[in-house]
Amino acid sequence: MSTTRRIPELTLVEHEVTVPLDHAGARNEMLTVFAREVIGAQRGAENLPYLVYLQGGPGFEAPRQTAAPAAGTWLERALRDYRVLLLDQRGTGRSSPIGTLPGLSPEEQAAYLTHFRADSIVRDAERLREQLGVEQWSVLGQSFGGFCVIAYLSAVPESLREALICGGLPPLGLPIDEVYARTYPTVRARCVAYYERYPDDRDHVREILRRCVLGEIVLPTGEQLTPRRFRQLGLLLGMSDGAERLHHILELPIESQAFLHDVDRASDFSRNPLFAAVHESCYADGTTTRWAAERLLPDDLADGEDFTGEHIFSWMFEDYAALRPLREAADLIAKHEWPRLYDEERLAANKVPTAAAIYANDMYVPRELSEETARRIGSLRPWLTNEYEHDGLRADGARVLDRLLSLVR
Repeated sequence: MSTTRRIPELTLVEHEVTVPLDHAGARNEMLTVFAREVIGAQRGAENLPYLVYLQGGPGFEAPRQTAAPAAGTWLERALRDYRVLLLDQRGTGRSSPIGTLPGLSPEEQAAYLTHFRADSIVRDAERLREQLGVEQWSVLGQSFGGFCVIAYLSAVPESLREALICGGLPPLGLPIDEVYARTYPTVRARCVAYYERYPDDRDHVREILRRCVLGEIVLPTGEQLTPRRFRQLGLLLGMSDGAERLHHILELPIESQAFLHDVDRASDFSRNPLFAAVHESCYADGTTTRWAAERLLPDDLADGEDFTGEHIFSWMFEDYAALRPLREAADLIAKHEWPRLYDEERLAANKVPTAAAIYANDMYVPRELSEETARRIGSLRPWLTNEYEHDGLRADGARVLDRLLSLVR
């Protein structure tokens, strides 16, 4: 099913396709997958080849376009050469979105959620490609979207014309502990840099933590702000504007509604609980996760005034009321034996022109492991840069995309 809509300078075509929950055929449930095609205003734009955008996450839908893209953005650059297909990955946006799965037992919730990894997303994209009658298309993956691109190259590379990746080269076949062991030193370095930039914030953080321990800070949702939940604001520090965003929260009076609201919004998992439920599984390439981030958390980040980063902990399914309905399911998922995501032999023999931006100081995806993966994929040209943080595609999209296109061409 397709519907065409128009906004100034853009034509938007909405596509829906029905797909099985389990592409292996072991379950009968069906899902709807949605994608919005964005067509520029230039002559002949409706006949340009497709570029499929795979969003980061996991658990977040594609961005929404309300007007013609601003100059210098990745979408503005992409529309010169492509029709862009913004895919809502299964479980997000308009693609059978997942909340807390009411009415299912924890075992049923966990079994359902095992079908929301990169391999299933790739199979969904293939159903859409076949429905549109496209022989080959290009893909652009941001962060977790890059993991999906590598899964695509592993499963059906013949469907791809070219592959572009930003901050999203996953490790291949490594124990998940090796991933999280590398993230914490990077987070610690970010905390040091943050307090060097904003030294007065250290005392403010100490006071906030003191009041959290006493149970004196209550968020607008009625939830008590715990010290460990407050430390999760460090998730912001991996973005180009993250230090400033964190400072602008911490400079507010603790008693103010603005402070309480901004803390809650910055650490909110209620809109997209899928992110918390399956996040660690995106690194599980043939292994169990067993709450890896929690097991490897250093003592000096578990206490004190430093922050944590993009880490999911079992206690979140208690401290965050919106996640409590998935608490038992999340624990079952942490014990799940995940199958392999990537075909290393096929990746080594890859012939699809591929380019990947590797951010030297990436706080979320360890640089060393991304470089190792780049060496193991045929026809992949890496671009290692320290000019950007993890959000380079958002911060300087036209330049980043132009560089990747120049590499594959």
